[in-house]
Amino acid sequence: MSLDPIILRGSLHPTIWGGQHLATVAGKALPPGESIGESWETSVESVAMNPPYAGVTLGELTSTYGVRLYGTRAREVYGDRFPLLAKFIDAHAWLSVQVHPDDEYAARHEQGKLGKTEAWRILRTEPGAEIIHGVARATTRDAVATAIRENRLEDLTTKVPVLAGDVVLNHAGTLHATGAGIVLYEIQEYSDVTYRLYDFGRVGPDGLPRQLHIEQSLDVLSYTPLNRHIAQPLSLVDTNLATSLTPERLLVACRHFAMAEVLVEPGRPFTHTTDSKSCHIITVIGGQTTIAWEQDGKQWADLPLGQTVVVPAETLPYTLTTTNGARVLVSWVPGAHNSMVERWIALNA
Repeated sequence: MSLDPIILRGSLHPTIWGGQHLATVAGKALPPGESIGESWETSVESVAMNPPYAGVTLGELTSTYGVRLYGTRAREVYGDRFPLLAKFIDAHAWLSVQVHPDDEYAARHEQGKLGKTEAWRILRTEPGAEIIHGVARATTRDAVATAIRENRLEDLTTKVPVLAGDVVLNHAGTLHATGAGIVLYEIQEYSDVTYRLYDFGRVGPDGLPRQLHIEQSLDVLSYTPLNRHIAQPLSLVDTNLATSLTPERLLVACRHFAMAEVLVEPGRPFTHTTDSKSCHIITVIGGQTTIAWEQDGKQWADLPLGQTVVVPAETLPYTLTTTNGARVLVSWVPGAHNSMVERWIALNA
């Protein structure tokens, strides 16, 4: 018998740069007046809300079900662990200028942890919102180190205006920062390794400057400007992920993950099946939908705005339907030599 989908309760994380927008943009119940920067949707500490898993954490379910839950391809890429962390992020103020290592560097220098490649789907912006994405021109380790010492690192960065609907891919090694007035959804390798180069002179809750990781950052930073800042989606109407009835777009794709956007319309359901290679992470970013699946008779659950559900990798057909329309993101670990991924990469070269 296949495993049921797992409906998760996200965990809220206060930050010095957070706000209160996750209440309206992601349907989260926030503590009044508290600066909430993130909601971790697929944390291993996230608790399942539906039977037969109610009250059990995703980490415990991962230990119990292993590859049946996360999939054979996910294990090839990530080993025996839950592969991807999905988040909502509310940047009321600028986040630090940071960079993440790749898997090889993190394994050597961070006690076997994963590196971090991540992608953003921008959900809301205020006028003038922008991000930092890569260096402005070809530079060197010494030049960046000097700019940090002289408190002028921003002179070497590329600032990019962003709007709701934009998608940004941050490969490991990419200098980046999320600007003020941005709410986004992030999918990333399941890793907490972040190296800060610059933090705008801010102090933490203890009144002291937050820790910087300059030498590690200089080790892993890409010193070459990026060719593209805003990703170009790939239409999926002619691929095996899409149905012929709904407009789907592949927002981003790489070895580590793929993320598609699906518009579920009244009378036009979205149906798909996991294939044992990877679980699917489904998050509602607009409206609300219902997920139905066959397991000892038809079962279903309502998914409101901001809800995330993990469909286990074991072969399980599922269908998303809606009464008034819904927009959802579906993320997974793609197979090796995947033509869809290769097409997306070619489009975004």
